Amino acid sequence: MVPKEIKVPETKKVYFASDFHLGVPTLADSHDRERKIVRWLDEVAQDAAYLFLLGDIFDFWFEYKRAVPRGFVRVLGKLAEITDSGIPVVMFSGNHDIWMWDYFPEELNIPVVHHPVSFRAGGHAFHVGHGDGLGPGDHVFKAVKKVFRNPLFQWLYARVHPNTGIGVAQYFSNSSRHSGEGKVYKFHGEEEWLIQYCEKVHGENPHDFYLFGHRHLPMDIPIGENGRYINLGEWMHHYTYAVYDAEGLHLKAFEAPLPSLPSF
Repeated sequence: MVPKEIKVPETKKVYFASDFHLGVPTLADSHDRERKIVRWLDEVAQDAAYLFLLGDIFDFWFEYKRAVPRGFVRVLGKLAEITDSGIPVVMFSGNHDIWMWDYFPEELNIPVVHHPVSFRAGGHAFHVGHGDGLGPGDHVFKAVKKVFRNPLFQWLYARVHPNTGIGVAQYFSNSSRHSGEGKVYKFHGEEEWLIQYCEKVHGENPHDFYLFGHRHLPMDIPIGENGRYINLGEWMHHYTYAVYDAEGLHLKAFEAPLPSLPSF
């Protein structure tokens, strides 16, 4: 799904973003955010060699055999336009849109990846994913994720009418997000699970860049002597993304100032 080696022409860039959480907190807020994302995608399309979307693009997503959640037409149409133009897009599932299967590959020519992957681009080694369930903690979610990934559970859930299944899931998704909102924007230093995960991977197989979402807090943290952990933040408050080009990898904010980044 993701080539082991991505060629980046000198005038082109690779973009990374995550955690749009389209669909919340209200329809009007989601539409405003969606329009902003479309403006960003229009800008990206001018010089992108590759676009990576690292999960939780939707606050909830479940693909029934003949139905998908209502809405998001602006973003979906723009992504189709981008892939039709020949720019590769890769979608990672997150903990809020974990149930992605064949809709994006078949309708939008966008492969869906469910686990962290490694590749090389422009002479640098990347390790990227959404970030949920990685590292030594997050035990409750890891147990829940096993249930959500279980084929029997997915089959049973697909038997529920979409009006009920999507409605119930959106309720619990909103509840989960609100209950953890204060914690997710607090930096936990060396206790950050994703930092510990990156350090473990780096000790076994060093990479130059580790990019994840999930935490909602933009970060640029050194890993080992030559590695960097970049958290992409989110698009409800920060509107942050990363761009890789001939000058390196940088965190940026779209139509907003870049927030101050935490450090040890």
